[in-house]
Amino acid sequence: MVFNRTSYLQKLIDAQGNGMIKIVTGIRRSGKSYLLFNIFRNYLLQNGVDAEHIIEVDLENRRNAKLRNPDNLLNYIDGRLLDDKHYIVLLDEVQLVAEFEDVLNSYLKMANVDVYVTGSNAKFLSSDVITEFRGRGWEIRVHPLSFAEYYEAIGGDITSAYLTYLRFGGLPQVALMDTEEGKKNYLQMVFETAYLKDVIERNHLRNPEGVRELIRILASSIGASTNPSRIAKTFKSVVQKDIKSETIEAYIAHLQDAFIIHESLRYDVKGRKYIGTETKYYFEDLGIRNVLLNYRQEEEKSHIMENAIYNELHRRGASVDVGMVEVWGKDNQNRHVRKQTEIDFVVNKAPQKVYIQSALALPTREKTLQEQRPLVNVNDNFTKVIIVGDPCLPWINEEGIQIISIYDFLLGKDDIL
Repeated sequence: MVFNRTSYLQKLIDAQGNGMIKIVTGIRRSGKSYLLFNIFRNYLLQNGVDAEHIIEVDLENRRNAKLRNPDNLLNYIDGRLLDDKHYIVLLDEVQLVAEFEDVLNSYLKMANVDVYVTGSNAKFLSSDVITEFRGRGWEIRVHPLSFAEYYEAIGGDITSAYLTYLRFGGLPQVALMDTEEGKKNYLQMVFETAYLKDVIERNHLRNPEGVRELIRILASSIGASTNPSRIAKTFKSVVQKDIKSETIEAYIAHLQDAFIIHESLRYDVKGRKYIGTETKYYFEDLGIRNVLLNYRQEEEKSHIMENAIYNELHRRGASVDVGMVEVWGKDNQNRHVRKQTEIDFVVNKAPQKVYIQSALALPTREKTLQEQRPLVNVNDNFTKVIIVGDPCLPWINEEGIQIISIYDFLLGKDDIL
């Protein structure tokens, strides 16, 4: 079984010779190293690049520990540049090198050297570091397997493949495993030894159990609005621990830096402004989310599907917010009042904007009206979509709202973005 990662390979190809440092980022175990050192390297060899002109350094490998010193790494690369022909430099986990910005900048003005690096921490792409690259850092973001990538390799019954994907996620190594027990064990191991350990050690955190419990709380509430203050109250009432909201906010930032979770901000559609009181969190990989909860909340199909939709939109390069729309409704005394309703996703990918609702099913006219109500109250002409969990043919209803199946959406058979 082979995952070709065609879209990412094309991005690497398109970036060749653009005069920038190509920075491949993403969560650990998402396939960054394989993409760079196998798929891209094979492409280069097949297209006439001499192997001697491909310089590879795996900085996670203990055998290369001395190359984590910036001067040693610089001297090693310089020592491999033996002529004026074109060289490709591939560096894995470059954030392990102190002052790596200076090393990379040393090659920016060398016309015959093209540098590609990987990293697992968003902090090394902070505004300060980008400034150090003088506007010449080119990010290529790699995600776990999309459902389209997964199904292309797995094949078989699409419903079975979809349910397995939602349960065990898209980490390539997990997808290659034959047994559920093996998948579970691997996910648990990766979380403990890579994700959690990485966050704690990199940020010098002194409360690992608090971080672990926070991740579980976030995993149990995907798709639900929350904020650090509310989470602090959950710690106090459920876990019987006092953790300040400021500390929780910092922990969440660290988890985002490691690409483990993402936030979706609340956005007032009509007022065209962000509402900063609450946000939603989604997991980059659903397999990690599910193993954290020991598969106890798999019945929350609507929220899991919502997370899958968010990930696909994110994968397509869109920014994704939660939309808030004010509509007229009736209170308990049958009086007309204004109410806040939610649009699951307000999706922006310039120049496009799309409003999306996620619905497991539309079994009745009443349910359809409920799901489309926030959409029809948006007074603009941008595309409005309801994604349903059942297989169905795409169609457009009388309100001009597109109805599409989750299968067609995840397989990229839509024209939303």
